[in-house]
Amino acid sequence: MIEDTQKPPPSTAAIVLAAGAGTRHSGPLHKLRRPVQGRPLIVWSVTAACEAGLDAVYVVTGAEDLGDLLPSEVTVIQNHDWEQGQGSSLRAGILVAGEDGHDAVVVGLGDMPFVSSQAWQTVASVSGEIVTNTYMGKRCPPVKLESEVWPLLPLFDDDEGARGLMRRRPELVTEVACSGEPADFDTNYDFTRWRPAVNLSTQEDIKEDTAVR
Repeated sequence: MIEDTQKPPPSTAAIVLAAGAGTRHSGPLHKLRRPVQGRPLIVWSVTAACEAGLDAVYVVTGAEDLGDLLPSEVTVIQNHDWEQGQGSSLRAGILVAGEDGHDAVVVGLGDMPFVSSQAWQTVASVSGEIVTNTYMGKRCPPVKLESEVWPLLPLFDDDEGARGLMRRRPELVTEVACSGEPADFDTNYDFTRWRPAVNLSTQEDIKEDTAVR
């Protein structure tokens, strides 16, 4: 009998980073709970990650418990060291993804509602140790990190995630242009600055509301 030694296809997971306190935003709600077109901000990012069809979706939380807003298929990872910066949340997500047997992760941010599921899919499908999405030539999440580069990420406190690694090792980086809008929501103004040119459920064709400039 001939033994089947064929390797299984690589497994890629999505990680949405959503652990920060959102201190630049003020109001009764944490910014990730604040509605955008009737849905909490975090729901847009997580929905896009889920609709990308990757092998798993992880959401890293910290300052705010967001579990009540997330779909059942999402795995919530609590980062108890969230105050150490975004890098600690990235490490927490990668640790669990690695333990679950994934070969790569695609990492996005919970406060970027206009990033489409197509962007997640495109970044995941392109070969390379580090694959970053670009909008009009600017690097933005989501970013794919193959398991080979996980040991190269900083072990100590940092607030850059993978950005520092991409600067240090540019030869590892592949860029891929995606449609969408890289706006992140940090302040109260950000929530009034942007409006959809079409229904936000498409997560496309977002235009700036010049009336608030």
